[in-house]
Amino acid sequence: MGEVAQGGGGGGGHKKGKVRGKKLSTRIDMTPMVDLAFLLLTFFMLTTTFAKPKTMVIAVPERPKPDDPPPPEVDEKRVLNIILGEKDRVFWWMGIEEPKVEESDFSKTGIRQVVFDKAKEVTAYEVGRGKDPTKFPIVVLIKPVEKSRYKNLVDILDEMKITQTQIYALVPPTDDDLKLIKEK
Repeated sequence: MGEVAQGGGGGGGHKKGKVRGKKLSTRIDMTPMVDLAFLLLTFFMLTTTFAKPKTMVIAVPERPKPDDPPPPEVDEKRVLNIILGEKDRVFWWMGIEEPKVEESDFSKTGIRQVVFDKAKEVTAYEVGRGKDPTKFPIVVLIKPVEKSRYKNLVDILDEMKITQTQIYALVPPTDDDLKLIKEK
């Protein structure tokens, strides 16, 4: 609260000369304002929901040791190659030899539908060979180029989760892969 201190000397006698008004000093008590500031700060801290970090769990295999057996061969008709290009472009093709490069996007009728369709084709292919398709699912190779955006990588990993693709790998694109998308 505010308080006015009255100054004054002794005696009430009049001096000769000019009459001056008394100088009053003011003192402001800041305690209530500080209390209010801390109460508001405490209130907003307790009622605010803090941003929870969103994380994506990715199982990363260990580096192979020299004495480890080589990885098993994969039938090229089960391999879907996805290249994340610059400016949000997505290129894909099936197989390894004589690839027919197609371009897609991240819409639900884009790369997601491609993965669904190709997984069905792989299942039909394995059933036609008399094999259990659950033991031989589609294999997706995700190849981000240097100028692709991090957001696109997160988006394609989300698509793998949505399509329930169980086997996928992040690999660097080869020179042949880069030539293929330059031609497209």
